[in-house]
Amino acid sequence: MTNVLIIHGSYGHPKENWFPWLKSELEKLGCKVFVPKFPTPKNQKLDVWLGVLKDYTKYLDKNSIMVGHSMGCALILRQLELLNKQVNGVFLVSGFTKDLWKGKYSEIIDTFFDKPFDWKKIKRNAKYFVIYQSDNDSLVPISMGEEIAKNLDGELIVIKNAGHFNEESGYTKFNLLLDKIKGQLG
Repeated sequence: MTNVLIIHGSYGHPKENWFPWLKSELEKLGCKVFVPKFPTPKNQKLDVWLGVLKDYTKYLDKNSIMVGHSMGCALILRQLELLNKQVNGVFLVSGFTKDLWKGKYSEIIDTFFDKPFDWKKIKRNAKYFVIYQSDNDSLVPISMGEEIAKNLDGELIVIKNAGHFNEESGYTKFNLLLDKIKGQLG
């Protein structure tokens, strides 16, 4: 059985965007799916989010898949730095690795980016990476996806007019992501 961990972003929650749909579709395929709730915006600090995630790390193994959206991608990258085991795959959607907003959200993102990512260790702890980026995301430019893909030797998939891959952009389902995950299930 494959365990799948779906991580929401800042100001987010497990019942938004395409998360409930993806959870349901993967459960139909026999996966055990977890979509934890992280505190945001209050108490959105890396140590707090890692503390919540700690309860789920026991489900991570060589068959596991991690899926992150927006700030959830940074959390996954930080968790991979700490793991002493390899997961199967990681899917990062609208991820970023630095403050893109000139301090506007510093109180909720600074702790995630206060040190450089250890790309070597992150790469070692997952067999493969798939990075999704939109060509019209008003929050995260394509260059972030390009940087992440380059650092992780990951596959970059750019989707036209997908915005920030959220409900506001029409993303309550994400078939391309589901199909890619299906292709990795054992």
